[in-house]
Amino acid sequence: MTFLFSYLVNAMKVTKNELFKRQITLAEIGKVGQEKLQNAAVLVVGCGGLGSPIAVYLASSGIGKIHLVDFDTVDISNLHRQVFYGLDDVGQPKAAVLSAFIKKRAPFTEVSFTNKPITKENVFELISEFDIIVDGTDSLPTKYLLNDACVLKNKPLVYGSLYKFDGYVATFNVLQNDGRYSANLRDAFPEMATDIPNCEEAGTLNSIVGFIATHQVNEVLKLITGVGKPLVNELLIYNSLQNTQLKMKLKPTVIKDKIAKLFKAQTYFDLACATQNKDWQITSEELKKRLSNTSESDKLEIIAVLNNLKLPFNVQQTIHINKFDASKIEVDFTKTYIMVCQRGLNSYRATKNLKEKYPELNVLSLIGGVSGYNK
Repeated sequence: MTFLFSYLVNAMKVTKNELFKRQITLAEIGKVGQEKLQNAAVLVVGCGGLGSPIAVYLASSGIGKIHLVDFDTVDISNLHRQVFYGLDDVGQPKAAVLSAFIKKRAPFTEVSFTNKPITKENVFELISEFDIIVDGTDSLPTKYLLNDACVLKNKPLVYGSLYKFDGYVATFNVLQNDGRYSANLRDAFPEMATDIPNCEEAGTLNSIVGFIATHQVNEVLKLITGVGKPLVNELLIYNSLQNTQLKMKLKPTVIKDKIAKLFKAQTYFDLACATQNKDWQITSEELKKRLSNTSESDKLEIIAVLNNLKLPFNVQQTIHINKFDASKIEVDFTKTYIMVCQRGLNSYRATKNLKEKYPELNVLSLIGGVSGYNK
């Protein structure tokens, strides 16, 4: 048994040297830098377009411990940019699928996952054991939650975000030589915007997603190995159409005490992570049944809350979720209103908006959106 154990250990050492040979060959990294990567622990929040390649590249670089956090499942509309998932993975939990993929190709990385949202109630517990936190989400409330929690717990945060053809990268809250911490998200964007659409609403190219993800990986590797200059006190802004980039200088002005007060006051509520009221929802099967019955379909008022949806049925109105105002909609209480979007998140927001304004109105959100309807 002792001989077998010794053999396996030696075999692993040889395999490790071979696996990371090209990286170790770099004089700036070497065996010392590789050992730093092996001893590092990284939390990746979000396993979508940004988070999935980030996690795979970090594991492939030799990070010793990675924990993945994502509550969502793989959707067919994810696959064009979330390239580490396949058609067979549709409907499966992203974090679990990604974890299994990493285990097959990164034998020296301990990978685990949490298949639920990160919230104000669990964020401190989730970030506590990790050296670096990586934001791979497309949720503004979650981005501010991670930022504020990292400031309060003195954790560096590698930030990435997307808007159409633009990408943004920064490394926030890094301890400086003078004992102070570098700029954080609120130094760049003090208030959480409420009118910025995510990639589902605005669309995105897979190339910009991969570009920003690998930039975030690069930031993590620089922080751990001490090689190069991380994006500290500056925000990199890249435009893929013009292939241009600029760095916006940031000054650390939003102090921890202020963020502590904000953390106490804010909920960081994200509807995408919330439990939806089943009484306000309709399944694809039920909607198809109603649409096939003329007398039933005449009583429906279907509203699309995203533009340019490829709809398998006719809608009576299209009102983008960012312009959706229940007080400006003339309602007919003899009808049932069906809200539809791509995946059922924004349609639920619209449903909630209408129900709050007109509690007696029959309003339903299509579960799974158009993606689920077409399956």
